[in-house]
Amino acid sequence: MIPRERLDQFITRHEELEHMMSGGEELSSDEFVKISREYSDLTPVVKKAKDYMDAIQEIEDLGEMLVSDETDAEMRELAEMELQELKEALPEMEHQVQLMLLPKDVDDDKNAMLEIRAGTGGDEAALFAGDLFRMYQKYAAIQGWRFETVSSSSSDAGGFKEVVVSISGPGVFAKMKYEAGGHRVQRVPDTETQGRIHTSAATVAVMPEVEEIDIKLEDKDLRIDIFRASGPGGQSVNTTDSAVRIVHIPTGITVQQQDEKSQHKNKAKAMKVLMSRVYAAEKEARDAERAADRKDQIGSGDRSARIRTYNFPQGRLTDHRINLTLYKLDSILDGEGLEEVITSLITEDQAAQLAAMEG
Repeated sequence: MIPRERLDQFITRHEELEHMMSGGEELSSDEFVKISREYSDLTPVVKKAKDYMDAIQEIEDLGEMLVSDETDAEMRELAEMELQELKEALPEMEHQVQLMLLPKDVDDDKNAMLEIRAGTGGDEAALFAGDLFRMYQKYAAIQGWRFETVSSSSSDAGGFKEVVVSISGPGVFAKMKYEAGGHRVQRVPDTETQGRIHTSAATVAVMPEVEEIDIKLEDKDLRIDIFRASGPGGQSVNTTDSAVRIVHIPTGITVQQQDEKSQHKNKAKAMKVLMSRVYAAEKEARDAERAADRKDQIGSGDRSARIRTYNFPQGRLTDHRINLTLYKLDSILDGEGLEEVITSLITEDQAAQLAAMEG
C-alpha cells in the first residue's frame, strides 16, 4: 500500500500551486508558465491519488459495516458485494498511482529535435538513414505530430548523410527519446549481384526542443559567421551570403544552416538546433547517467554499437535493450508498428523504475 503521507505531499503541492496561480503570490510571466505546467502535470496525479484514497476509506467503512450488529441482512449482502469489487479493483488502482508517482522526466512534454546520421556502410547506410527518416515521418503523422526538416545533407545514391528534424506535438519527447542510439540494418543491397546480405548502420540522437525560458544563451558566448551557401563539390548554390554558422564558445558546439535562401531563416533554424544541443549537453553534465545523453545516443556509428536491428530478409526487428523481436518489419517501417515497439520500451522502463523503488 502506498503511504498516505506520500500522497498528501502531492495533494498539498497541488493546492499550493492553485493558490499561487489564483493571485496568492506575485509572479512573473515565466514563473506563471512554469507553475502552470507543474499544476497541469500534477492534476491527473492528484485525481488518481484521491480516487485511490477514497477506495481505501470505503473498504474500511464497509468492513466496519459488516462487523456491526446494526447492519441488516440486505445491507450486509450489498456491502459484501461492493467490498469484493473494491478489493479486486484496488491493486490496479494502486499500480496506476505508482506509475504516476514515478519521477517524471521534465522534458517528456517537450517537442524534440531528431538527428539521423549515416554510419558504417557507405551508400547503403545513407539509404538506411533515409528509411529511418520516412519511418519517423509516418509515425509522426499517425500521432498527429508536426514533422519539419530543419537541415539535411543528401547522399548521391539517395538517402541522407545526415538530417535534422523538428517534431512537435503532445508528448513527443516522452516517446521519441527511446529511439536514441545506434540502428543496424541487414539486407541485400540493390547493387549486390551475388545476393549477399550486407550490414550497415545509422545513428539517431533525440534531444528535447527547448524554449528561451528553458535556457539562456548570452550574445557574448556566441560567434556567428555568415557566408555563401555551397552545394556538392563546392558549387555555389546561392548568390548571396545567406548561410549561417553559430558557435557556442563555452562548449564549442557548432551548428551550420544553409537550407534556406534567407539569412534570417537560416539563423533562426540554427539557433533552434543550437539551443537544443547546449541544453542536452548541460543535462549531461548534471546527470552523467541520463539515458538520453546525446553523446551516448550518437555512439561511434559502427556496426556493433546498436540498440536495434532491422533484418529485411527475415522481415524481423529486434530491440536489443529489452530482447523484443517482432516479425512485422514492413508495418514498423510504415510507422504503424513502431507504436508497439515504443510502448514495450516504456512499459519495461516503468517496470524497472518500480522495481528500483520497491527494492
